[in-house]
Formats: sequence, structure tokens, C-alpha cells
Amino acid sequence: MNRQAQAAVMFLLGAALLHAGVTDLYLRYVKAGLRPLLLASGAVLIAASLATAWYERRRAKSSAGTSTGADTDAHAHAHREPRIAWLLLLPLLALILIAPPALGSYSALRTGTALQQPYGYGTLPAGDPVPLSVVDYASRAAYGHGRSLHGRPVRVTGFLALDHGGAPYLVRMALNCCAADAQPVKIALTGTLPPVLRPDAWLEVTGSYTPRLTHDPVNNGPIPYLKVTSVRPVPTPRDPYDETWNN
Repeated sequence: MNRQAQAAVMFLLGAALLHAGVTDLYLRYVKAGLRPLLLASGAVLIAASLATAWYERRRAKSSAGTSTGADTDAHAHAHREPRIAWLLLLPLLALILIAPPALGSYSALRTGTALQQPYGYGTLPAGDPVPLSVVDYASRAAYGHGRSLHGRPVRVTGFLALDHGGAPYLVRMALNCCAADAQPVKIALTGTLPPVLRPDAWLEVTGSYTPRLTHDPVNNGPIPYLKVTSVRPVPTPRDPYDETWNN
């Protein structure tokens, strides 16, 4: 791989990053707050590739004017890059050709709940039922003992996971930075449930607080229950990850 080829690969990688950054594709890899850095990285890679191509073109013209044909061939041979450099194309092809889905029930059931005790609880939003994230409901139910939830029906959205015994959980993957560090927060479901439950289906669940609590078999973390009154399938959200646990 010569310098011109390296510049081309760098340009394509930068273009792929810009494409991911201006669409929702980047949300499958990193959290929404990193979008400006992703766009900046793509722009820097494109600028560096164009500068490299321009420099190599000038150097080639200069060499052609001062060297014989044999000298030019010997010089190019001496600076030939190792073929293993073509492996740089693999992550680029993976980014372009493979758009992996967001982490789902397979990862959630093999990772312990990441629920953490918050420093405090904000005022519940208006509405009946109250719209809450999986993290918000789980923390209020498990650590706040449902004090802020009594008498208020809630509406929570997440994807479905079924353990080995068929017990249903509503899950949202929370992340610090990127999908590589995503961890699940789980709510166990009881009450009125559909007769057929499909893992990884996204559901909008309406229900009420129940003091029932279980523990994650992976790390013994708390998993509160939600008493379900109605379930509605919904499309996969634009951002499938939940960042509220870091706020």
C-alpha cells in the first residue's frame, strides 16, 4: 500500500464517520453527546487524506523532474509499504457494510443489572400515566421504595427479555460512552401480559408500582417489579440506549 492508497483509505474512513454522524447510524456505536467529536474526527481524516494526496503528487512531480526513470523506480520500491497495511480496510468495510443492531436481550441476560442508587429524585413529570424511563422507574422502585410512585400509573418503554424460565423483563441498555460499555437496567414484569412474548420486541408498558423485588442472578443487583395493566408494541426508538443513569 503506497501513500496514495493510504490517503484514499483515510478519506473513505473519514467519509464513513461523517455519514454516521449526520445520520442516526452513530447511535448504534456511541452516545448522542459524542456526535460533535465524531463529526470533527471525520473532517480531520478527510483533510489529512487530501493533504497527503496533494503532498505525494507534488513529491512525485519533483522526483520526475530531477531523477531518471531507473532512479524513480528504485525510490518507489524502497518506500513500498508492507502489504499488511491493507488490513486497515477491514474496519472501514465493517463500518460501511455491516450495521449491527443495538444490543438486545442476549447481552442483557448475560450481564448483571447496572442500576445504581441516585443522589436524589426529581419531580415526576405531568401526565397520566406518567412517562418514565426504565432507569428512572427502576431506581425509584428499588431505592426509593416507590414513595414517589404511589397512586400514579406509569408508562415505560424498553425491549423485552425472557430468562431461561420464561420470566419477562423490560430492559434498556445504559452506557457511559459507547456500545462497548453498555450495561442493562431491568424491570421484572407481572400482571396483565400478552399470551405471546417475543424477545427483543420493543414495548410500551403501562402499569403501577408494586413493592415486589427480585435480584439479578448475574450480580445480585436489585430488579424491581412493575404491575402491568396494558402493553403496546412500538417501533425501535431513534436512540435505543438510555443515558439517564449518568445524569
